Amino acid sequence: MTDPLRFDQAAWHDPDGERYEPLLSEKGNREVAVESELPDDLTRDTVELPDVAEPELARHYTRLSEMNYGVESGPFPLGSCTMKYNPKFTEDLAADPNASVHPDRSTRSTQGTLQVMHELQDYLAAIGGMDAVTLQPPAGAAGEFAGLLVIDAYHEANGEDRGEVVIPDSAHGTNFASAAMAGYDVVSLPSNDEGRVDLDALDAALSEDTAALMLTNPNTLGLFERDIETVAERVHDAGGLLYYDGANLNALLGRARPGDMGFDVMHYNVHKTFATPHGGGGPGAGPVGVVEELAEFLPDPHVRERDGRYERYTPESSVGKVHGYAGNWLVLLKAHAYITRLGDEGLADASAKAVLNANYLAERVEYEVPFGPFHHEFVASAGEQDAADAAKRMLDFGVHPPTTKWPEIVPEALMTEPTEVESKRTLDQLAAAFNAARDSDDGDLDAAPSRTAAGRIDQTSAARNPRLSWQALDDE
Repeated sequence: MTDPLRFDQAAWHDPDGERYEPLLSEKGNREVAVESELPDDLTRDTVELPDVAEPELARHYTRLSEMNYGVESGPFPLGSCTMKYNPKFTEDLAADPNASVHPDRSTRSTQGTLQVMHELQDYLAAIGGMDAVTLQPPAGAAGEFAGLLVIDAYHEANGEDRGEVVIPDSAHGTNFASAAMAGYDVVSLPSNDEGRVDLDALDAALSEDTAALMLTNPNTLGLFERDIETVAERVHDAGGLLYYDGANLNALLGRARPGDMGFDVMHYNVHKTFATPHGGGGPGAGPVGVVEELAEFLPDPHVRERDGRYERYTPESSVGKVHGYAGNWLVLLKAHAYITRLGDEGLADASAKAVLNANYLAERVEYEVPFGPFHHEFVASAGEQDAADAAKRMLDFGVHPPTTKWPEIVPEALMTEPTEVESKRTLDQLAAAFNAARDSDDGDLDAAPSRTAAGRIDQTSAARNPRLSWQALDDE
């Protein structure tokens, strides 16, 4: 068994021993006059700006980078969120000046941009087994909302007023929120003893008021829904539609397609599956794919090819716009580049590695790991330890911890996704960090993390009372 690495993150300290890197404004300021044509009551005569030399500026940001942790520092097995290293060629492409195309330019002068969008629509449709795709939603949750608007428009066009969406208890929290925002009542669906959809519970939940069942496959426990065709049949027999949450699509690439399983609508987290750094609130992209009978309801605009040229158009019964222009263009460009370079064989290889890595790591971790075999992720249980304490302790061994406390099906859950990018050596280091946290005594757990630039923070207060500018420090 591999021994855990000892991690000592860079940190600077003030004379009293407190961890510290001054703000730029604390290193030196200068007052600059402000000239503006705005009314006097909306402006200031002067403003204070940082005044530091270039070397000091460079060192400041370098120090901050050394006090942070990211996917280029080490493994980031944040379950469900799919935090993986992304290849730099996509970043280079997005940074190319030729990619900076203003969306208000004419159709004639943006044929290359429209071609990329059209090709990406086709790529995603083929990958998901869908007939049409919109690129407009700017994130996965926005894709959920857009997909539910399409579902609502479809039922309304058929003269039906269906007011419920069925969602498994292991679903992503955004599913519940998106359904509520779209005006639906949520019916929670319990899992069976195997961690999958309970067919009897599904039958009880379905009714003539069911608009859709929202599901991801494999699910958030990393388990493939073996009865998916039966699930689809029962939802359709009830007059509902089947919605696929694409958060876990990286487990299926090149091997299985939601459309072939009976799904009618899906979103793609291209920022998780196809090479855009994920987290921190964006940017992302959540394209939505639909089967043919729903295509007329897709958001405006859509891109199509006609007489050898590409153009934007509005689908016949479009739900309207869900984002500005055609979505987050540079994120979509990265997804196009990633898919084009990997091709069918490369995408299938990526999904194979995602599945292999998750199952290998699950075998090496000494915490209890219920269920299995897994696809892209697994959920371990911290047992008698508090999952949050275990996660903090892992930071001391040079890895970012997994998602904690969710899904609630597993007590003290440690939801873990190593992703397809990690090597066997890194997976062994990950397992060693898990196992070292498991073997830690209460004192070490309570004190963790002790080797990072910042110690344990009050996460609840940070989330509820964020300080959105450095000036807020003066309010203390």
